[in-house]
Amino acid sequence: MTIPTLAVRTFVVALMVLATAGLAPGLAQEETELAKKTQNPVSDLISVPFQHNFNFGVGPDDDLQYVLNIQPVVPFSLTDDWNLITRTIIPLIDQPELAPGFGDEFGLGDIQMSLFFSPAKPGAFIWGLGPVFQFPTATDQSLGSEKWAAGPTAVALTIQGPWVVGVLINNIWSFAGDDGRADVNQMLLQHFINYNLPGGWYLTSSPIITANWEANSDNRWTVPIGGGVGKIHRIGKLPVNLSLAAFYNVETPDGGPEWQLRFQIAFLFPR
Repeated sequence: MTIPTLAVRTFVVALMVLATAGLAPGLAQEETELAKKTQNPVSDLISVPFQHNFNFGVGPDDDLQYVLNIQPVVPFSLTDDWNLITRTIIPLIDQPELAPGFGDEFGLGDIQMSLFFSPAKPGAFIWGLGPVFQFPTATDQSLGSEKWAAGPTAVALTIQGPWVVGVLINNIWSFAGDDGRADVNQMLLQHFINYNLPGGWYLTSSPIITANWEANSDNRWTVPIGGGVGKIHRIGKLPVNLSLAAFYNVETPDGGPEWQLRFQIAFLFPR
């Protein structure tokens, strides 16, 4: 099965699952509250998201790039006052040919881990601070930087009624690795706006803005706009967070994607 065919089928299946997902009436309020917890990056909720990203218009031939991000989130209680939340991103990449003679590649990209120290009993304003690390785990040079990198990361949000609004930011710099590869100095900024509806449904917008400070100004930014819909569903007793969103890049580097389809299924393990 080709990746474009898989993209279409994934989109159709996601729509069918979201359209038919239902809950017993007594669980509606519980699932709405659970949805809010999934939208809080530093909540005390164990989750294992599988985020499917289909990037359209990549490279000189406007090909499709597929990235599966496996993103386990595991919180730890350090004291009565503080939690440590670990967020890891493990990317599997199906890369189209980016330049003549390089060919297609599939494999593991660079793994990234963020550690957030966050108050265990936050008020209306919720926050977390800590380091982020990137490891040169890519199985091919075209899938990663071949550099060790690290930097600070922070998240801040508020939950007001049905609204969950916040921002996550980090910046990493390379400090070791292949001297023949370009240095890493990259920022990620993700703002998220969620409106929660009855029965575990929600509307969401969480575009990921990136800036490569090593690139020239014409190729520095990736700026998407867009959003989608999500719902808490249950497989037996296991809660699952399903979401589907689309984003258009109003700014992108040469050869970067024009737009993105993101389908995520996250398995939730409430404590």
